[in-house]
Amino acid sequence: MNLEYNTQREQLTLREYGRNVQNLVKFIKGVDSKEKRNRYAALLVDLMKMINPELNKDATEYNQKVWDDLFIISKFDMDVESPYPIPEATILDRKPDRMGYQSNEIKYRHYGRSVEILIENASKLEDPKEKEGAVITIGRLMKTFYQTWNKDNIEDEQILKTIRQLSNNQLDIDIEKVKEFNLFDSERKERSHDNNRGGGHQHRGRKGGKRNFSNKRRRSN
Repeated sequence: MNLEYNTQREQLTLREYGRNVQNLVKFIKGVDSKEKRNRYAALLVDLMKMINPELNKDATEYNQKVWDDLFIISKFDMDVESPYPIPEATILDRKPDRMGYQSNEIKYRHYGRSVEILIENASKLEDPKEKEGAVITIGRLMKTFYQTWNKDNIEDEQILKTIRQLSNNQLDIDIEKVKEFNLFDSERKERSHDNNRGGGHQHRGRKGGKRNFSNKRRRSN
């Protein structure tokens, strides 16, 4: 018995359809009757659709693709009638369309495009209080982003300067107010600071309570 290895077989044109489809294409090309070739070709296209059913997203577009694949497998040498224009051999040399990317350059990459979009939207606000609240929120976000990528701290003046620049001077806030109330620091830092101050008062109160209790004992003795 003679064994046939894949290395000895004809190279597959479109591997996703397998060797059996390629052999059927070769068989159809050898049929003398054009009427039979047309009928066999239509049946083979239906078979090729069943082989890759997950690709059947758009019926019209997918049907044409399978017919094109049939002619590709035949090396564009199959005399059958197709419901679609027969593709030319140059289709194999066609390169995929280049993906389109946003041409907008990000001025500050460590902040990202999202911060720029937030600043653009905040610049359109009309209420002064809403604008100031937006500046505080954006400032906190920018400071967090900066500290994520850099070990050094960034000054509040620098953050505000960047906000002014990106907003074309549409967004601003009193820098002294920012520093006094730590407006560009995270809320977590503010809450922990308040808790520390509150804890100190409780500690002093407990000490005072102990001294008063001791004094009472001395007076009673």
